[in-house]
Amino acid sequence: MGFVSREEFRLLVQWWDYDEALNQLIKANKTEDVLADMGCAVRPDSGAVEAQVINEMDSETVGNEIVDEVNVVDLENETIQGVNELRRIEDDVLPKSKKAKTSSADCWKVFTKLGADKDGNPLAKCNGCSKILKGGDRNYGTTSLNRHMKKCTKIKYADVGQVMMDLQGRLKNLTIDKKVSRSMCATAIIAHDLPCKFVEFQKIRDWMKYLNPEFSPISRNTAKADVDEIFKTEKEALKKELANIPSRISLTSDMWTACTSEGYICLTAHYVDSNWNLKSKILNFCHMPPPHTRSEMSKKILDFLSDRGIEKKIFSLTLDNASANDVMQAHLKRQLVLQNWLLSKGEFFHVRCSAHVLNLIVQEGLKVIGDALEKIRESVKYVKGSEGRMKKFKECIKLIGGIETSAGLSYDVSTR
Repeated sequence: MGFVSREEFRLLVQWWDYDEALNQLIKANKTEDVLADMGCAVRPDSGAVEAQVINEMDSETVGNEIVDEVNVVDLENETIQGVNELRRIEDDVLPKSKKAKTSSADCWKVFTKLGADKDGNPLAKCNGCSKILKGGDRNYGTTSLNRHMKKCTKIKYADVGQVMMDLQGRLKNLTIDKKVSRSMCATAIIAHDLPCKFVEFQKIRDWMKYLNPEFSPISRNTAKADVDEIFKTEKEALKKELANIPSRISLTSDMWTACTSEGYICLTAHYVDSNWNLKSKILNFCHMPPPHTRSEMSKKILDFLSDRGIEKKIFSLTLDNASANDVMQAHLKRQLVLQNWLLSKGEFFHVRCSAHVLNLIVQEGLKVIGDALEKIRESVKYVKGSEGRMKKFKECIKLIGGIETSAGLSYDVSTR
C-alpha cells in the first residue's frame, strides 16, 4: 500500500484493526515516525510488535484505544468467557418469551456521555470497546446504544453478584398483581356479556396457565363477587356525579314482558353535566314482579330515585302511550308534587314518546294498503324460508336487474 498517513493509522486503530495498522507502517518504514509523533514507541519482542504508552494523552485521542490493545488477547479471552457465561445464566433464568426489554437507563451502565460534536450530535463512548456512537438525547434516542451493548463482547461486569441482582429485579417485575387481574377479568365479563362460569372453562384456564405458570384460577362465585364489587363502585360514582350536577334530570322508562313471561322495567336518566355534555345513564334495570298496578309501578320508580338520591331533581318522565303508563305517571306525579319537588307543580312532568306516537300514525296510514303489505310480508317469509330459495332469489336479481348486492330481505317490525 505504500506510505500510511497518521490519519489512516488513527482510523485503523479506532476500528480495532491495530495489527493491520502496524503491518502497514512496517512495510512503509514509517513506524517509528508515526508512533513517535503520537507519543508511542515500537519495540520488537519475540517476533511481535507492541505499542507502549510513553506519554499521558488526552481522553479524546486514540491513546486509550492503544492502551486497551496492549493485553488484548488475554483481556478478550477473559471478557468473552465471562460475558458468555453471564448471558447463558440470563437465558436459563429468564425464558425468551419473558425477558425484560432493555430500558433506556440500562445502556448508561456501560456507556459514558461525551457531550456533543461540532455538528451538535450527542456522543457516547462504550466503556468496553471504547467505540464512540451517536445517541443519548431526545432526538437520537438510545436504540443504537442498546443494540451495541447487546453485541459488544468487551463489556466486562466487575461484579457478577450485581448482574444476578439485576436479573432478580427483572423477575420481580414479572409478578402479576392478583387484584388487578381479577378486576380486569370482571370488567371483561361485564363488557362482553360473559357468564361468570367463564372463569371455570378448562381451556381458558389452560391458556392462562400457559401465559403464567403461577396463575391461580378463581371460581364463578369469586367472579360474581368481583362483578358485584364493580357495580357497587360505579353506582357510588354515578350517585356522586348526579348529586353534583347543576341541572335537572329527565327520565325515560319502559316495561316489557320477556319470552319467559317475566316482567322487566328499566329507568334511564338524561342530564347535562357541568361541562355541558349530554349524558344518559341507566339507573336501574330489574325484574318487575306482579302485580303491575299503578301504585306498584310508581312505587318502584320512586324507590329507584330515592336510592340514587335524585328524587328532588326530577324534571320530566317520558313513557310510551300504554294506558297503564298514563295512570302510573299521574300517581307518581301526585307524590312528587306533595313534596314540592317538581317545577310548576308537575305541568311538564309527563312526556309522551314521540317515536311511539309517530309509529302509531304510520301504522294507521298503512292500513290503506294493508293487502299489498301482507303479500310483501308473506313473500319475504317464503324467500327466507330456506337457503336454496334465497340463493335463487339473488340469482334472479342479478339476471333481471344486473345488480350484485350482499343486502338481504328484512322483516318490518310493526312496533318500531
